[in-house]
Amino acid sequence: MISRGFDLYNNGTDIKTEVLAGATAFLATMYIILVNPAVLSEAGLPFGAVLTATVLVSAFSSILMGLYAKNPIVVAPGMSINYLFVYTVVEVEGVPWDKALGCVFWAGVIFLLLTVFDRRKIILEGVPPMLRYGFAGGIGLFIASLGFQSAGFVVPLESGVLGWGKISATTLTFLAGFIFTAVLMVRRVRGSLILGIAATALLAWGAETFLGMEEPSLAGGWWSAPDFSLLLQLDLLGSLSLSLWPVIFVFLLSCLFDSLATCVGVCEAGNLIDEEGDPRNLDKSLRANALGVVASAAFGTSPSTCFVESAAGVQEGGRTGLVAVVAGILFLPFLFLSPLLSLVPTLATAPILVLVGVFMLKPLIYVRWERFDDAIPFFMAMFLMPLTYSITQGIIWGCLSWTVLKAACGKRGQVPLVMWAMALLSLLLLIDLERFVH
Repeated sequence: MISRGFDLYNNGTDIKTEVLAGATAFLATMYIILVNPAVLSEAGLPFGAVLTATVLVSAFSSILMGLYAKNPIVVAPGMSINYLFVYTVVEVEGVPWDKALGCVFWAGVIFLLLTVFDRRKIILEGVPPMLRYGFAGGIGLFIASLGFQSAGFVVPLESGVLGWGKISATTLTFLAGFIFTAVLMVRRVRGSLILGIAATALLAWGAETFLGMEEPSLAGGWWSAPDFSLLLQLDLLGSLSLSLWPVIFVFLLSCLFDSLATCVGVCEAGNLIDEEGDPRNLDKSLRANALGVVASAAFGTSPSTCFVESAAGVQEGGRTGLVAVVAGILFLPFLFLSPLLSLVPTLATAPILVLVGVFMLKPLIYVRWERFDDAIPFFMAMFLMPLTYSITQGIIWGCLSWTVLKAACGKRGQVPLVMWAMALLSLLLLIDLERFVH
């Protein structure tokens, strides 16, 4: 029944492969369970309640993605947009967190309406293939950058740029895990990414004795009760005041752009393409994400988004929505067992993120570098994502450069109407983001 429901046979996969891929995707994304509450607690939201909301949103949104959109993409509260929620909307703009949650809700509703009424898929199919490849490549570099930085292999220097982190206990453990996992991948060992995560975690635990790394501890116990105090605490009416419309707009475009880029990037890299050459079920994927944003506000956390780390599950062989369902289910036990996550070092997933970055660069083979009006927007989209630490910035400058270059070179006919709209929205979002920052 499961095999028929997810059409495993026609997708060239089986239950074992999908479950392994789902577990891999979960292991690559589970850090959000502890990190998201740590960020949002800076805005005055209770840590335990945000943790509960994060688990519930991640489980609900990922399972919905798997069952409805049938794509192997994990959906959970996003890391960049939670910083936007806390440090710009709440702290800089002075918006109370309950009204900020209300803004998230209305952004999700508008996002959902856009996907529901776009019957002709104008928004979804109007993005040129070259920009799609740029999104995939940019996400790959972004993921790899996250992996190198979490391993301390690459660190910020005093000058503000990134540099080599030097040899240390952490980088030695990372290198050993990286080489071990890479060898398994090259030899096409099933479950290579999970084995790599386990091996790197074991090495990290062993290194505490021999190399002086911090010892994992469960001093506070292994169990904790869920906290539902943020459930339905959003201010729906107060968030509709005219002064907060720009906040709703920023949340909307950030959610839309991040989700669009991630869905396109993961599908392009994993060859999850429909008969027309477009990313598979992209409209349903965005619709599922939009419902996840609405749920995020209701449960009490910043907006959910499609996670770039989902590519780890695709690299492990995941092809269907069963991957997302498995990952979503694996979130649920941590309503009660969240302290156990402290035993798994973030270092354990660093080698996997770097190797997944390699996998995500696959679409580069389709780039026609001699066509500068295509190559330059591709380059802008791809390189600005890791350099600015923002998927949204990569999309903004990719769309703007594509539209401007085509128009300036007398190729206005090659610019779909949706690209003109996206370029305008990118410009408006850029202006709003600048206003928030300054």
